[in-house]
Amino acid sequence: MSAAERVSPDQGMTLVEHLSELRHRIIICVVAVGLGMLAGFILYPQIFDVLIQPYKDIAGSHPTIGDGRLLQTDPLEGFSIRMRTSVYAGVAFAMPVLLWQIWRFVSPGLYANEKRYAVPFVVSALVLFVLGATLAYFTLPRAFDFLINIGGEGFVTGYTAGKYFRLVTYMMLAFGVGFEFPIVLIFFQMAGIIETDTLRRVRRFAIVGICILVAVITPSGDPISMLMLSVPMVLFYEIAILIGAFIGKRQAHRDAA
Repeated sequence: MSAAERVSPDQGMTLVEHLSELRHRIIICVVAVGLGMLAGFILYPQIFDVLIQPYKDIAGSHPTIGDGRLLQTDPLEGFSIRMRTSVYAGVAFAMPVLLWQIWRFVSPGLYANEKRYAVPFVVSALVLFVLGATLAYFTLPRAFDFLINIGGEGFVTGYTAGKYFRLVTYMMLAFGVGFEFPIVLIFFQMAGIIETDTLRRVRRFAIVGICILVAVITPSGDPISMLMLSVPMVLFYEIAILIGAFIGKRQAHRDAA
């Protein structure tokens, strides 16, 4: 690695400059989320129709559900659901800005040759989050079907709006965050926090740890959802090892040049 590549701009920043930079990034993130919340509030009817669809999909196979509409037991519940959904939508809409600001904040501490990964980092993190949330969405009907049947036939199913939307959004968030797993592992390998050989050696323990983590972060706790999240995370673990080894070889070749 050349001297120019080793120079990090972060070495000349004071603590006050770091705090000022952090404040600047946070302000941008807050404004982005605020604009996303406004968009989410306006688009709430469309978002509502999308989020309620998994419940409607199983209504036909469960006569006790009725026409698939949710229960409202609080006069303020409708307003609360709309505001909460707007917040979640705001974060989702602002995700590209949030990821970019995170990268801009940590990038001064990276070497020049490492900053080339800025766009791949943001794009891959965004794509993986969307893929995770989408997988959770299409897993929901099977999860609901399992949860309704597991208690037996002595129940009349009627979900309240608050609890239903909380479960749906938490499931999509859990899957989206879980799909960021390879990005974290690759970043740790690039930063030298974890060695690729170490990941290979602890593979068995990592798989057990992934299964435990999935059981903790999956809100529904049903085996279908846990399987649908744990399998991709195990695959991502292996992919992160391969990518880390490739980057390590390129780095070693560059240092030797």
